[in-house]
Amino acid sequence: MSTEDQSQVDDIYETVTRYVRKDYDADDNFKMYRSDRSARFRRLKQIVSVLRTYDVFHGMTPEKLCNVFQALGPTFVKAGQILSMRSEILPQSYCDALARLRAHADPMPTDIVLHLLESEYSHPIEDIFAYIDHKPLGSASLAQVHRAILKTGEEVAVKVQRPGVRETMAQDIDITRSILKWASRVTDAAQIVDLRSIVDELWASFQDETDFLTEAKTLQEFQQFTNDFAYMGCPHVYMQFCTHKVVVMEYIKGIPLSHTDELISNGYSLKEIGNKLVDNYSVQILDEGFFHADPHPGNIIIRDGKIILIDLGMTGKLSTRMRLLLRNMIFAVAKFDSPTLEKNLLQLAQLEKDTSGVDKTALLEDIDTIIDEFGSLDLADLDAGLLMMSLIQLVQRNNLKLPGSVMQVARALITLEGTLTEFIPDINMIQVIERHIQRSFNIKDMLLNEGKMFTTEGVQATHGLLNSLSDSQVAMHQLTRGQLKVNAELVGTQETVRQLSYIVDRLAMAIIIAGLFVGSSIVYYARIQPVILGIPVVGMMGYVVAFVLGVWIVIDILRRNHQLKKESRHV
Repeated sequence: MSTEDQSQVDDIYETVTRYVRKDYDADDNFKMYRSDRSARFRRLKQIVSVLRTYDVFHGMTPEKLCNVFQALGPTFVKAGQILSMRSEILPQSYCDALARLRAHADPMPTDIVLHLLESEYSHPIEDIFAYIDHKPLGSASLAQVHRAILKTGEEVAVKVQRPGVRETMAQDIDITRSILKWASRVTDAAQIVDLRSIVDELWASFQDETDFLTEAKTLQEFQQFTNDFAYMGCPHVYMQFCTHKVVVMEYIKGIPLSHTDELISNGYSLKEIGNKLVDNYSVQILDEGFFHADPHPGNIIIRDGKIILIDLGMTGKLSTRMRLLLRNMIFAVAKFDSPTLEKNLLQLAQLEKDTSGVDKTALLEDIDTIIDEFGSLDLADLDAGLLMMSLIQLVQRNNLKLPGSVMQVARALITLEGTLTEFIPDINMIQVIERHIQRSFNIKDMLLNEGKMFTTEGVQATHGLLNSLSDSQVAMHQLTRGQLKVNAELVGTQETVRQLSYIVDRLAMAIIIAGLFVGSSIVYYARIQPVILGIPVVGMMGYVVAFVLGVWIVIDILRRNHQLKKESRHV
């Protein structure tokens, strides 16, 4: 890096540091995780050092971004994993590169794992475990998993959180939020709004994913759900041995979904596995509103004729209203019903923020495009992942914001679609989901759901009517006193008015030119003094001015026609 570049980087660092120091105590949410101020700035220096090492100030490539995130540690690895599924934010080449961050991280040494376990329990680990395998089953950015045997003989998987990861992630998120606040003051806020949503999403998932007691309780809840299905299961959790940094669960011996040849040789039908997996996901999302949010192949194991879902670190929950709106949206696509899809999409967005400022005409046009593209396809040809991604991009374009749990559903379905496409390509997810809805959505359910919607919309309509009556009373009060003023704006007419004004100006100029020609002719034939070379001076001046104005109008018309043709070629 040149001296000039180094100086620019140092200036950026000093500016950001000053702002981060000023913003240090702004958010009470982070106070319980914060270390001392010097540690915060040491971490900021580490981040800048990594950015310098990979020379990000002179351009970015997909490979470079992936390496930077790996070097920056667990927070940025997690952010990269989220971004890898957000092609509406990053180009697909970057998403493909960041997808590698989902692979295993470098393992922790065994002595560190044993030390962490000893620090979590108030008595020697030999009193709990008869054996702990020193070779990890898996190692990720947040934790590492080892096979072990309890003193009581059960074979278990022990998930241990990496040391300091909770504090480091909180610190990184805090620093990143401060930097984005600073950046929003010096650049267009629209350029960083998507990055803010990623940071907000990281913060929302951070507290649950780094508190392993939450994951343990989720495992318990999910096991109760799978007990109702003969073909589904999840690991049993040993709550008495779980802490905020350790989860002890049943060790699952089976065949990973990715080992398709082994599954077939053991007599399993891939098509049956795919159908049951998607049908159960339909139950999780549309019926129960409680779903596994990360169904990649490594989290799906087949054992004793059951589909076992492991790693419940990422789960999502949907309210009854969200589930009903999602059902309606699926039916709207199938029925080519753009207005219904728009209505339900806006109702979902209204759960997150006010949508009164949304351009509904533009939104409906975008929805028509999606309906035309996907609604005409047979279910067997419909790509659910592509449909979900198109809807996400539509939401982004129209400045809508959907609830985080709905975005989790979208990403989970995209992940599941990718899993099926790679290992069980004969299964069409939309077909299975549509069959599930048709099978489960009986008359009783329809009447019940319609009743709920009628009640909800009736309450909203009643409040709207009362507000309208209140506003009408104020308007009538002002009208009777001559105080009522009306401001009207015809949206979309500005260009039409501008064109009309242009035409009127030309017409007025043409009338003036015609008047000059007629007036000059009268002066010429009347021989009004003074006369030079037999021509009245006033008449000559009138002819010259009329001629110049006429030429100017002709040139302006030709120039404008040329401009319009040029613009039409670029449309």
